[in-house]
Formats: sequence, C-alpha cells, structure tokens
Amino acid sequence: MKDAVSVERHDDVLVLVIDNPPINAGSAAVRRGLMEGIELLGRDGTLRAAVIVGAGNTFIAGSDLKEFGQPLEHPQLPAVIAAIENCGKPVVAALDGAALGGGFEFALGCDARVATPRVVVGLPEVTLGIIPGAGGTQRLPRIVGVPRAIKMICSGERMSGEGAFAAGLVNELAAGDLLTAAIAYARRLNGAKAPLRNVAAPQAEAAEIEAATRDALRAGKNRPAVVAAIESVKAAAKLPIDEALASERAAFESLRLSREAHALRYQFFAERDAARHPRLKGVATRPVARIAVIGAGTMGSGIAIAALEGGYDVLLLEQDEAALGRGATRIVEHYRGRVSAGKLDAARADAALARLETSVDWDRVAMADLVIEAVFEDLGVKQDVFRRLDRLARPGAVLATNTSYLDLDAIANATSRPQDVVGLHFFSPAHVMRLLEVVSGAATAPDVLATALEVGKRLRKISVLASNAFGFIGNRIYAAYRKQCEFMIEEGAYPEQVDAALEAYGFAMGPFAVADLSGLDIAWRMRQNTAGSRDPAHRYVHIPDLLCEAGRLGRKTSGGYYAYDPEGRRKPDPDVGRLIDEASAAKGITRRELDHDEIQRRAVLAMMNEAARLLAEGIAQRPSDVDVVLANGYGFPRWEGGVAFHAREQGEAALGKDLDWLAEVSGPGFVRGDLRYLVD
Repeated sequence: MKDAVSVERHDDVLVLVIDNPPINAGSAAVRRGLMEGIELLGRDGTLRAAVIVGAGNTFIAGSDLKEFGQPLEHPQLPAVIAAIENCGKPVVAALDGAALGGGFEFALGCDARVATPRVVVGLPEVTLGIIPGAGGTQRLPRIVGVPRAIKMICSGERMSGEGAFAAGLVNELAAGDLLTAAIAYARRLNGAKAPLRNVAAPQAEAAEIEAATRDALRAGKNRPAVVAAIESVKAAAKLPIDEALASERAAFESLRLSREAHALRYQFFAERDAARHPRLKGVATRPVARIAVIGAGTMGSGIAIAALEGGYDVLLLEQDEAALGRGATRIVEHYRGRVSAGKLDAARADAALARLETSVDWDRVAMADLVIEAVFEDLGVKQDVFRRLDRLARPGAVLATNTSYLDLDAIANATSRPQDVVGLHFFSPAHVMRLLEVVSGAATAPDVLATALEVGKRLRKISVLASNAFGFIGNRIYAAYRKQCEFMIEEGAYPEQVDAALEAYGFAMGPFAVADLSGLDIAWRMRQNTAGSRDPAHRYVHIPDLLCEAGRLGRKTSGGYYAYDPEGRRKPDPDVGRLIDEASAAKGITRRELDHDEIQRRAVLAMMNEAARLLAEGIAQRPSDVDVVLANGYGFPRWEGGVAFHAREQGEAALGKDLDWLAEVSGPGFVRGDLRYLVD
C-alpha cells in the first residue's frame, strides 16, 4: 500500500484511509493506493465490505489540478471507480469536510454514501473550464434527474450534508462518529452491491430540460464547458452508460487542455497564492471578537452583514438615529429575505441578528477589537472620524478605513497610532463581493496586517495585499481602463459601442454602463479634487464633465451616458451622441470608426500597462495578485486569465510593440510601464 492510502481492518470491514494533506487531493498516489485497496478487498475472503474515509477533517476536496495541464498518470479516476463497480463486495464512502469534483465523483461511484451534516459536496469542474470526467455527468442525473443535474453541474453548486441527504445524494447522515456509522451501514448492506450505473435517470419533461438548458447557457455565457456539460448530462437519459461515460471522458480530455481551462486553473492558483505572504509568516494576530462599523449606509450595512456572517459580534454606529434606523432595517430585511427565499435557516438568521447591536453612542467603540470606518469618501471627513476614534478606541484596537482611493497615510496620521491603521477596501455589496483589498500604510504594523488578513479569511473573502497609493490596485488600473475608453469615444466610438465590445469580450458590464450605475458624480468629484495637480499638457477628455454639468449623473437621474426608462432599462441617447460629437469637434478631432477588436485591444493593453507600472512601484506583491483583483472586483472575465496572464502569453517583445502603438494613439500623458515586472 502507498503512504497516501493506509489500511485498517475492523473485523470483516476493510477501511481505506486517504491521507494526502492538506486537502486529500485525489492525486496519482491516492488513486494507486485506492486501486490496491479495492484489489485487496476482492481477493480477501474474510472481508465483506469496505469503507473509504479521509484522514483529518475532509474526504477528497478535489482532484490534483496541477496534473490537468500534463499527461495524466495511471490509474486514472474512471478506472478506480470501475474497479469498485466490478468488485463483488460493497464499498461505502464516508464523507466529511469536502467531497468536491473528483472527490464527489468517486463517492458517487461507490455503492453508498454516509456523511456528516457539515460536509460540502458538489461538482465545480465547469467553473474551471472543464466538465466532470469520471462519471459525474452520468451518476448525478440518475439521482436528481437531468434538469436538476444541469443546474448543479453548470453552476458548480455546492450542498451541505443535510441538503445532499434530502436530495438523495447521501444515503445516511451520521448522528455520531462518522467511521462507526459508515462501517455499520456497510455491514447492513449484507454484501449487496448498489452501483448507480444500474439506476435509470428519472423521467423529465422535455420543457423542463430545455428550460434548465436555457438558464444554464445564459448564466454560463455559453462557455464551451457549459455547452459540453449540458450535452453530457442529457446523454445520461439517452445513451447506454458506457457509451455516455466514454463521451464524457473525451469531452473532459479535450477541455482540460484548452486555453480557457488553463486560464481558469491559473486564476484558481492565483487566488490561493494571494493569501500567502512570506513576510508575515509566523506573525501573531491580534484577537478580534467584536467589530464596530462606523456608518450605516449601504456599504456600512453590507460590511456589518459580512461580519455577522463571519461569526463576529457587531456594533453598528451612526451619527443620528434616523440613519442608524435605516441601516438596521437594511440588515434585518437582508436576513428576512434570505429566510423567505429558503437560502438561510430562520434559527441561523436569528442567531446572527442577536449578535448585532446598533447605537449613536460612539463611546461604545471602546468595546471593539476592530473598528471599520465606512463613511463618506472625503479625506477631511475620514480624518475627523479617525481623530475621534483615536480618543475612544481601546489601546491595541485595529483601526480600518474602507476608503477606495484616498491616501491611507493621511488618514492614519490623523491619529497618534498610525501603526494600528490599515485599509480594508470592501467592494459593494460588501456581503456579496468576494474581493477585499488589504492596504498597508507606511507605519502599519505587521501584526495589524496579519490580523486584517485573518479577518478577511473568516469573512470568506479573497484578500489581496496592496501598498498605499492612489486607487490601490484595482481602482488605479480601472481608472487607466476607463480613461482609454474615454479616449475612444472622443475619437469616434459611442458609449454603447464600447460597452458592447467589452461585454462581448466577457466583462460583466461595459465601463459606461458601470459609470451610470455607480453615478457619474463620484468620479467627477474625484477629478475636481485632483484638478490642481493635472498637467495641462496631458490629454484630458471633457465629455464626462460635460455630462455632469448637464445634470446627467447616471441611473439616479434617469440619464448619464444612456437614457433610462422607468424600469431602468438603458438605451442610447441621441443627446449624448450630439454632445460627444460636439466635444470631438471642439478639439479638432476627425471622428473615425473603431471596431470591436480595436476597442478590446486598447482597453486590455491600457490595463496591462498600468499593472506593469504599479508592480514596478511595489503597490502589488505579484503579477497574479493583479489578475485576482480584476477578476473578483472589476468584472474581468475569469476565462481570459487576467492581464498578467495575457502578458506572459504574448511575451515582452510582442507586447512592447503593442504598447508602442497604444502610446501613439493615446497621446500626451501616456506613461509606459516596464513590462519586465509583468512578464517575469
């Protein structure tokens, strides 16, 4: 037996223990060990059944993704599952922690599944640009039906043990010790096999299947893995299982070597690496049990919900009772909505709300271990808040600002303890968006940074460390992207053309639709604040200012770059087109047509260039951190990998020529980045 799988005998039951830390990934060594264990079960006449369990607190959290970009070692997972099905004795999977991807496919290939209520199961392969390749698209629909399987597989849905039991994916929930329960279940099978290959998929109406297909394609933007997964699941009700399994495996093999799958695996590992900070290794964190949130607006309420979901006690503070009441109502309505939608148990919602306190008495901030300021984005206002916190917060409390672009050091220096101040840039809505920029100021103490990152982990955020600079990582790159898009509407494109090109590339929304959604006055105010430092020789597009001066501030005024009907649907506005034409003419610009390719190319190159600049300045730790920020906070399509991913694909020489061209079309003020920081 291999070290990755060990053998225990419990009288007539063989127990195979998977021990491949940290997550018991289904590596080649694990597959070999399992294959040898099944062979032992088959040839030993004293054994009646086997139980497969994970060491520690997890089953198999997924396949070893590092294998997917190269030839797969034998035995491959389908062969191991076939050995279980061909063995004359039953095999039971004992599930705890996580049984995801290949881990859950393996469990479905066993004769039964016993699980803890806390286990999480699912098939997330499509989110990595592939499909389940070891029978997941065939065995899952035999339990839940084709329409439900399409939804689960194409969305990468995860279920708790209780949900899996209710859906029939788990045969029994362990009330006590998992291994004891699984061994008892294996004995109760009395030698009977129950492979899912022998079960027919439940009948489903054609209309149900087509509705599930339509919804999955729309949500999955018709990506190749989504299309392939749907076809493979449908085959479970049409083809003999061996033919369907062979078709599934062929699709899996083709997809796993695709550029899209490579980009998505890159994003997966980049997110994992973002949490690793060698300079903070071994640094002890400060204890955090109670969080105070200053400001009960939309952002503050969202942060409070995120903190409640992380299990913290939360104090929500405001200046006046009316604003506090609106924020508290927003939080209560969030939980009521989740319960009504069946997404949260009422008892859990009540428990979360019981940990929430609201007050206008700022003296109570002294009870907090971490204070997060989420007030109006104005340096003077934030400095006033931090002067007040300096007087009221207990010594050693971590003081965090949610600023999205202001100077963290200017805020920290308003206190007598800048070493305790850190930036926590949440993205709106704060309880939904996964990204958290953790910003280090000049004086921020290492244990404060470590504490901020630990809090982010508990809030289930993807935390990326940034140094203090205007806009940090994300907003600085987005500003360069937006500026390039403004250049293009000045030169000949219109907002709807730019948005259409970038949405076709894969962005969730184009930059001008985003601007209308967030409000044009936010960026206008920022431009006004920095007007004194702007070089008059640099190219500056006045179109956004002209829109604001005309009272077109976006959706909230029913007009910005677009016009909006009462239902909020956007449409091009001829008045905006005339304003843009006149602005171009005023500068002597002869407008020209820009196609989708040029729009996409210029927008992405502008982001690449700015990423190279901020990496050279030390604002981001590593190129992949930039891609994590853009994918998780700014709608950059994950399947494109990111700007650093693109840069490494192109190489420094080819990209250098592209940036020469971008500098030429951008005009005065374009500052070229050093590509070595992006591609090395």
